[in-house]
Amino acid sequence: MKPIRKAVLPVAGLGTRILPAAKTTPKNLLNVYDRPILSHVVEEGRAAGIEHFVFIVGRGQSAIEDYFDHAFELETQLEAKGRTDLLTQVRGELSTPGEMSFVRQMAPLGLGHAVWCARDIIGDEPFAVMLPDMLMDAAPGALSQVIDAYRAVGGNVVAVEPAPPGEAHKYGIVALGDAAPGFDGRLAAMTGMEEKPAPGAEPSNLFISGRYVLQPAIFALLAAQAAGAGGEIQLTDAMVRLMATDGFHALRYAGTTYDCGDKLGLLRANVAYALKDADGGVRAVLREMLEAYTDPR
Repeated sequence: MKPIRKAVLPVAGLGTRILPAAKTTPKNLLNVYDRPILSHVVEEGRAAGIEHFVFIVGRGQSAIEDYFDHAFELETQLEAKGRTDLLTQVRGELSTPGEMSFVRQMAPLGLGHAVWCARDIIGDEPFAVMLPDMLMDAAPGALSQVIDAYRAVGGNVVAVEPAPPGEAHKYGIVALGDAAPGFDGRLAAMTGMEEKPAPGAEPSNLFISGRYVLQPAIFALLAAQAAGAGGEIQLTDAMVRLMATDGFHALRYAGTTYDCGDKLGLLRANVAYALKDADGGVRAVLREMLEAYTDPR
């Protein structure tokens, strides 16, 4: 069984759900508490053993590449002022040589097309997909959990989680077969995937979340994949076709997901990550603001 060394991060989206915040700043560089969303996601990938991150970028997103590079003027000033604490934090974000690649997606043709753009860098080995919009707060990290499941069962593994009550019909829902041993019933074979099933006809209440381990056979299917929902090349359509010949498992991961491509989701993520701050000052600030707030309506 080949190890998971590479991860594809599709970051080329325009962030329309959080405009105008994403007008000039790539949405994945918006802050969640003290650092950008992408910083949290890359940290999760590194903890899972990812050696090479492949960012699928769009026009006007060079700031993503710059973020993980040296900022010599800033570093020089911090060093001259003796701000070694901040200097350590800034340099801790840097890419190591050969750790990151940036591939331009020339047109917004869908998640499946974005993943397909990474085919030459991924090559003939299994790989991870990390959707940066989905900030997954877990210990161990969500991708680490998915890779542990892959090591146990091989094939393809996706993270899933329960949809909000009564809202399963809004998501891509999985149908499950037998549970795999050793994961407390949280890992099961997948027998199908259904995009936005009719209310009451959902095969389960578990939707596909933002972390995947996929076999490289997906690339040939994506190359021939017709446009699906929204006129885009959908990754789930190719996954359904791959399921006919290759094993798929779904892992109900242990953690909390924040959809940072949504304004309220981004707010929830900021509050949740701020509350984890060890000094306790955040709780006092939030309590003070809530007590002083007067509804203007």
